[in-house]
Amino acid sequence: MVSQTETPVADLSSDSDPERDPIIINQQLFNRASFYIQDLKTGLIEFLMVPKKTIHVAFPVELDDGTVRMFHGYRVIHNRVLGPSKGGIRYHPEVSLEDTMALANLMTWKCALVDIPFGGAKGGVVCDVKTLTQGELRRITRRFITELGEDIGPYTDIPAPDLYTNAQTMAWIYDTYDMLHPGRNNRPVVTGKPLDLGGSEGRQEATGRGCLYVAERILSKQLVPNLDVVEGARVIIQGFGKVGATAAELFRDAGAIIIGISDSHGGIVREAGLDLDAVVAYKEAHGTVVGLPDTLTITNEELIKYPCDILIPAAMGNQITTDNADQIKARLILEAANHPVSPAADALLQKRGIVVVPDILANAGGVIVSYYEWVQNNQNEAWELDVVNYKLRGKLFKAVDTVVERWRALTQIHLQAQTTTESEIDDVGVPDLRIAALVVAVERVATVTLERGIWP
Repeated sequence: MVSQTETPVADLSSDSDPERDPIIINQQLFNRASFYIQDLKTGLIEFLMVPKKTIHVAFPVELDDGTVRMFHGYRVIHNRVLGPSKGGIRYHPEVSLEDTMALANLMTWKCALVDIPFGGAKGGVVCDVKTLTQGELRRITRRFITELGEDIGPYTDIPAPDLYTNAQTMAWIYDTYDMLHPGRNNRPVVTGKPLDLGGSEGRQEATGRGCLYVAERILSKQLVPNLDVVEGARVIIQGFGKVGATAAELFRDAGAIIIGISDSHGGIVREAGLDLDAVVAYKEAHGTVVGLPDTLTITNEELIKYPCDILIPAAMGNQITTDNADQIKARLILEAANHPVSPAADALLQKRGIVVVPDILANAGGVIVSYYEWVQNNQNEAWELDVVNYKLRGKLFKAVDTVVERWRALTQIHLQAQTTTESEIDDVGVPDLRIAALVVAVERVATVTLERGIWP
């Protein structure tokens, strides 16, 4: 069963919690950013917010024990103005159409911000990978991709890994698509593949490495008093999955002191710094970091409140809200996860002088290297790791420079407007790095939309 519908903008009068509902959050942020964009027409605003296409599929899969279970999958294509849509596929029990829509929207702005020729998309299957075998996951993946049919393709919509999917999942996606479309170069249909199937060097660690590059550039702008470099900074990372573990290793190699780490079971802290090799070995042996000798065990909620220089939420969304924003003791927050800080919490953190680097900038390394993989596949090339990292660093440095420059300009606009009769400026709040990043992204998509013209 496949349904394709045009989805209206969310109803802000609903009973949804405005601080945690991802669609409402996206609208709130878009409304704040659009205030600073001139000549953004009403119809264009709706076009930029409403997904181009939403897809819901339901399909049966035979499990290893011979029983049959129905699975539900989603793919949302938000925008294709800049190029083919791009976005991960996640496997998680809490995958929903609403979350997928919000994440697809976020991908549009992320791609536009870092200036790569993709639009935004997102997908997922409602399932718990911890209860499924490799064979069952393979069959779920193949059936899901078959159900999507022509809605994905190398020049239309390109999946990638996300929560609880990996290079092996992408290999199954590639093979399924290739079987259905023989006789052509199908490697660009998906990114995050194994290296010997056309994957790119550096893709697996790209999101974590991107966090490091963004942190280095942000600190060089002297936005955090008395903290100009990563070396010597005390870092806490919430989430020790692919992104969090990679970020921990790379920040340590850059001279930072990793004092706290957590996973879904809880967190550990050691003021003198954690031995990451010991952390990894302990987690492999026990399935969690909690209990590592010579460390203090605390909850995830306590970890994000623990004093540090840099806090990296690399787990799930809605970790910092108005409930705990006044207790955050970090000086810089890098959003390695999507939506870990709510808009309302943003304002509270800003008043306290805590700098938040938004997700569409801090975790953009993954989609940038996915783009590089797509380019390599189309050109039948394989770049060396130092080439990939050099390009990634330059791309992110430029994005940081653009966002900081726009933030400073918006701050001046806000200050000037407060001295006039334009009282509306108070309604959108003082601009921060998140709003500056969104302004840059929305302007780029809006400009290209008008340059292309509204078809027909």
